[in-house]
Amino acid sequence: MNDIVELRRYTLRPGQRDVLIELFDREFVETQEATGMRILGQFRDLGDPDQFVWVRSFPDMAVRLSALTAFYSGPVWKAHAAAANATMIDVDNVLLLKPAGQRGDFRLTPNGRDTPASSLVVATIYDLPTPVDDAMVGFFETTVQPLLEKAGGTPLGLMRTEYAENDFPGLPIRTGVHKLVSFTSYPSTVTRAEISGKLADLPEWADTVAGALPEAEQLLLSPTDRSLLR
Repeated sequence: MNDIVELRRYTLRPGQRDVLIELFDREFVETQEATGMRILGQFRDLGDPDQFVWVRSFPDMAVRLSALTAFYSGPVWKAHAAAANATMIDVDNVLLLKPAGQRGDFRLTPNGRDTPASSLVVATIYDLPTPVDDAMVGFFETTVQPLLEKAGGTPLGLMRTEYAENDFPGLPIRTGVHKLVSFTSYPSTVTRAEISGKLADLPEWADTVAGALPEAEQLLLSPTDRSLLR
């Protein structure tokens, strides 16, 4: 169970994204997981060539603190921190999240790591004026996600803001925000456009969903071959 989730969006120096991805996927996956966290997804943001997006999770906040302390004070990070930091401009765009609704955990591809990834993952970040309530979560679980599946998309997970205090201040978290984040997989960018058209044509979508969704930002994410979310 991934009860504490970080959605991390890094702004990189021009031309450095593939440099960081190669380093990250080689050195920072198993070594982070050895401390108690799980690396769920690594992505190229198709909307910005200098954005690297990744997702990791922890069983709870206590494990998060111990795992982050162990990794960032450990030998692997010390050996490669300079090379990683040299690719980065800003790493503070981070949301602390938790599973929303009955289903909870992410839907991950079994044995997906280290196989070619050609899918598209869309992270839709809904911005709300107040904390996400159960009615909003229920609406997504009973209406929005089933219609996405009917049109051909694959819901991967639904997350909402976790308000626990960030007790590892060396890695800042965005505070004072209320977010609902849905992750959906599509076979490709072309297929996603086709599915979006089908979705818009569904009477149920037009009647019950289209006008009810809050404002949102969408990230079009291409998984690396070591990403479990795909």
